[in-house]
Amino acid sequence: MTKVIVTGATGRMGSRITALLEDYHNLRLVGAIEREGHEAIDKDIGRLIGIGDIDVKLTGSLEEIIDNSNVIINFTTTSATMRHLKVAAERKKAIVIGTTGFSKEETGSIREICREIPVVLAPNMSVGVNLLLKILQDIARVLGDDYDIEIVEAHHRLKKDAPSGTAIKMAEVIADAVNRNLDDVAVYTRKGIIGERAKKEIGIQTIRAGDIVGEHTVLFGGLGERIEITHKASNRDTFARGALKAASWVINQRPGLYDMQDVLGLK
Repeated sequence: MTKVIVTGATGRMGSRITALLEDYHNLRLVGAIEREGHEAIDKDIGRLIGIGDIDVKLTGSLEEIIDNSNVIINFTTTSATMRHLKVAAERKKAIVIGTTGFSKEETGSIREICREIPVVLAPNMSVGVNLLLKILQDIARVLGDDYDIEIVEAHHRLKKDAPSGTAIKMAEVIADAVNRNLDDVAVYTRKGIIGERAKKEIGIQTIRAGDIVGEHTVLFGGLGERIEITHKASNRDTFARGALKAASWVINQRPGLYDMQDVLGLK
């Protein structure tokens, strides 16, 4: 039995992961974390998220309960994630991270820490999106420089980072496939008299509106035709189930940095 702690347990993602854990007989929730001072600390997490009492109380301290776990699932802020990651490394516990928006410095720190513990870091844990990443790599490699590449992503109005981590990952995969440095060719906004589109641009555009769970479209525009590939998430359960799959997988791995491509055997 794999013992799981969920951080950000009352949030949009954390609450779904916590609720769906009940469907996985090989996983057991042993801890639920929120920020210190959260108004629901010491209340039963099951009651808080609407599934009834499950005898696991919400706490504000990962350090107090981590020794009773095998793996942490973390969907929080970047700063909270870095704190949780350091605690996990100190106690030699595996961790699954779905947080996005890390700085280059934070990403560097994660790469250092994962030498001590196994870490799954993925901006999107949907099986469909990760299959799409593999397909996009093949398409981009075949089309090369003959097709213009644009990525459009849409999310709910409360999402804090832009573009989404998934859109950035898509752009990175495509840029690598066509031998481009994303930092040199990415275009995140266009306004005014911008002139002719540069041949090697990769456009990444953002929409924020309403309660959109997550939509990503990649457009390859050629002369006389275009290819559009779209993934739409209708609810967060697809991401939550991916995170739980990653939690089951990562506990059997050696220290290192992994992603959902590893978890799903797509590499």
